[in-house]
Amino acid sequence: MSGITPEVVEAHGLSPEEYDRVVSAIGREPNLVELGIFSVMWSEHCSYKSSRIHLKKLPTEAPWVICGPGENAGVIDIGDGPDGTKLAAIFKMESHNHPSYIEPYQGAATGVGGILRDVFTMGARPIANMNALRFGRPGHPKMKHLVKGVVAGIGGYGNCVGVPTVGGETNFHKAYDGNILVNAMTVGIADADRIFYSAATGVGNPIVYVGSKTGRDGIHGATMASADFSEDTEEKRPTVQVGDPFTEKLLIEACLELMATDAIVAIQDMGAAGLTSSSVEMATNGKAGIRLDMSRVPCREEGMTPYEMMLSESQERMLMVLKPGKEAMAEAIFRKWELDFAVIGEVTDTGRMVLDFEGETVCDIPLGPLAEQAPLYDRPHVPTNSPAPLAAVPECEDVASDLKALMGCPDLASREWIWRQYDSQVGADTLQKPGGDAAVVRVHGTRKAIAISTDCSPRYCFADPVEGGKQAVAETWRNICAVGARPLAITNCLNFANPQRPEIMGQIVGCLEGMGEACRALDYPIVSGNVSLYNESKATGGGSAILPTPAIGGVGLLDDHEHMATLRFKAESETILVIGGETGHLGQSLWLRELHGREEGPPPPVGLDLERRAGETVRELIAAGSVTAVHDCSDGGLAVALAEMALAGDIGFAVAMPEDRLSAAAFWFGEDQARYVITTSVPAMVEEVVEKAGLSAIALGQTGGARAVFRSIRGDASLELAELREAHESFFRDWMED
Repeated sequence: MSGITPEVVEAHGLSPEEYDRVVSAIGREPNLVELGIFSVMWSEHCSYKSSRIHLKKLPTEAPWVICGPGENAGVIDIGDGPDGTKLAAIFKMESHNHPSYIEPYQGAATGVGGILRDVFTMGARPIANMNALRFGRPGHPKMKHLVKGVVAGIGGYGNCVGVPTVGGETNFHKAYDGNILVNAMTVGIADADRIFYSAATGVGNPIVYVGSKTGRDGIHGATMASADFSEDTEEKRPTVQVGDPFTEKLLIEACLELMATDAIVAIQDMGAAGLTSSSVEMATNGKAGIRLDMSRVPCREEGMTPYEMMLSESQERMLMVLKPGKEAMAEAIFRKWELDFAVIGEVTDTGRMVLDFEGETVCDIPLGPLAEQAPLYDRPHVPTNSPAPLAAVPECEDVASDLKALMGCPDLASREWIWRQYDSQVGADTLQKPGGDAAVVRVHGTRKAIAISTDCSPRYCFADPVEGGKQAVAETWRNICAVGARPLAITNCLNFANPQRPEIMGQIVGCLEGMGEACRALDYPIVSGNVSLYNESKATGGGSAILPTPAIGGVGLLDDHEHMATLRFKAESETILVIGGETGHLGQSLWLRELHGREEGPPPPVGLDLERRAGETVRELIAAGSVTAVHDCSDGGLAVALAEMALAGDIGFAVAMPEDRLSAAAFWFGEDQARYVITTSVPAMVEEVVEKAGLSAIALGQTGGARAVFRSIRGDASLELAELREAHESFFRDWMED
């Protein structure tokens, strides 16, 4: 008898129907080790069983894509290196949401560690970390603790491992009160002809375990990440992994040193589901089998069972397949870096996973049902109803006063308190620190630079998932164009609530439809990503689902970083223009929410042809040296973009709305897409280029002085930059000192 009861099955996150599939797949009742392996491999976190059918619709190919979804990270060609070798950028974004709510420091820290491993596993040296964070209301009793812990965890791990954290985004909304989102992204650089993959091949080739020892931390982490939250979060604390960035740094150097030899056949990070997922994925990708001796697994705790070893998510561990005879050389490298090294098994041709422990076989199951034949659901879904047209809104009586209020609200206030905790300069290649449209990091030894942006507007996605999905992609495109880089590809982290609810599944399908449409129109493929579902909580009283949050991480290339643009005003008496789309859309705007307490109306429509033409035109102007500052328009509209440029350059401005516009609120605070604010000393030349591209260009005014001045026929509205800066910088300072 296996002793597997319905209660045990339920505790492992499997439905009765899925358990019946397990029994059918192996032809008998599983034992506990086998059940645990099926439970993590069939979890939402590992199998994507609710989203795979829709993910297949996304565009993933382009001439510059070397490796798309399916490996540890995506790989794109970025041209020649200093010695003529071909270079590749390798990147991915991952979620660590549930662990970060339970244990914010370690949850966030190990999220950073995991995404670093996904990148250097493929042969890249990590050059930059990014993140996308969502928190609940600042007034929620737990939120300050969560923010402090998450920010400290991200900074602590990244700073210690020596990879700069160069940017990201942080937003607040009551929908995240009981389920915060912590999405981490890493970008690395590698030789394009030295990319390492995870396919285990070569019957008899040794399988080796390297890195840290295995402990009991993180057991059932993947299963926990695939379920709703309830009030028992404290009981789930042991499912959160514990990270050690100093060991990670040693692991990076040891792996890269071994990668410089010809010893490695395949390599895989032990991430979600630990030794189980890494071994299953390697064997499946190589169309092979695998045999492991669990007695050889390095353990840091006494009496660990095969079940615990296979399901542990202890950090800083890797699994490799080596060429025969290379074991001694590889072991010498890892011992030099003071890391564990053990030959724990071999590649077979059986198509099965066989585990031995102390002379007995404790697991013998076919690999096909674990991975390629895992459950795949086309869950019922209903589209989100189109939001009602926006009802009449009050007029803006004082643009300057409304701007001051917006610049001090949680979603727009300065993130300096956060960025000060991140080392953004380690490595000495960071060209744009946090706070710009996109982070920019030089490719060491070249004139190239990588531009990186993370973006999403969940309130848009909630109101209209299709338009929201388009906008999330388009905004990363816009941010990358705004620094002068050519957008190349994206990664994503698709955060949603319970997919078994048709309205939530409708959000997923809608957002993916919009994302796919935008990627195709912009020639901007998706090369890697992650899906995080069941992000909702019963702990907040009655249940709470997050807003649909398909976070997008965009990557672009500057061929010469000397032609990089920044958003800060550079000089007095320069002309300020807004180019691109129209102005005036207040639906779902921050102005409407923060000033009038209304989350209403449709989000701004995304014209993808307009978006592409505007971005290409801005890049043309930057390359020609015709503009001195560039900033995309997004949250808060034109007025907020102007304020951010003025504060960054410590130079004021005086602007006016065209006389044919009826609403100051719509003109200054509307969040229409495909728009950029620029400054120039050659406005006629810029307007000629913009007009040739079929775009609008509105002259707003000039830079200069120490005030933000909005002129109108009703009189000027203005405030000192110092007053605006105080409002902008006070939120985090006052909140964290409170």
